[in-house]
Amino acid sequence: MDKSLLKKLGLSDKEIAVYLKLLEYGALSVRSLAAIAGLNRGTVYDLLKNLQAGGLVSYFHESTKQKFVAEDPEKIQPLLAAKEADLREVKKGLVDLIPELKSLQDKEASRPTTKFYEGKNGIRLILEDVLKVTADVDVDKEYYIYSATKASDDLRAAYPDFTRDRVRKKIAVKAISLARGGRLHGLDERRWLGTHDESATYIIIYAGRCAFISRDHQGAPLGVIIENTAIYETQKIIFLRLWEMLGRTAAAEK
Repeated sequence: MDKSLLKKLGLSDKEIAVYLKLLEYGALSVRSLAAIAGLNRGTVYDLLKNLQAGGLVSYFHESTKQKFVAEDPEKIQPLLAAKEADLREVKKGLVDLIPELKSLQDKEASRPTTKFYEGKNGIRLILEDVLKVTADVDVDKEYYIYSATKASDDLRAAYPDFTRDRVRKKIAVKAISLARGGRLHGLDERRWLGTHDESATYIIIYAGRCAFISRDHQGAPLGVIIENTAIYETQKIIFLRLWEMLGRTAAAEK
């Protein structure tokens, strides 16, 4: 018998034990039930009250004794229906509560929020956040990156279809590569800084956030997201100014 199903209806282990004993043995006094279940009488009496409230147990008087009996197992159905109704109410309440919780979060928008991520799965979560948050922007669905060689390999390993999904969501990107290399895939532009620093951090500047992706001392990928509008705007200004300078340099070299 899978007792876990009864637990999912909100019954405790002891309530299940008492209910099953009543089903097995029929009508029992509190004393007899306590002895069979291996529980003290006070505990059994409290458990019976809970089971009565759920419609699973009833009682009757025989001579001077009060005896308890399990109701037909079909009575579990109304208990399930009540549980489903409660879950619907919880769901409705959560839908109403989420905007309130977000408003509390937004009150501290001036204070940076930092989130740390580790390993391949962590890097994928960062990239998924980039797509989700940027796609939700009303206009200018674009973000900016400083691309670094080793970190780029980690990004591709963590989310092989990232570029395809970015293009599908019509999100543009401007990339400044630290070293020569890289190719265009659609809705992207690239300029080169001309360094050869393979240990550099990969930086993504997007929709009020900045993500920094690198490796720890053991070579494992790790990342940080900083959520702060002021930091984002500052990093965006620096990026776009450097972008313009690299464009003028490239034009002069031709």
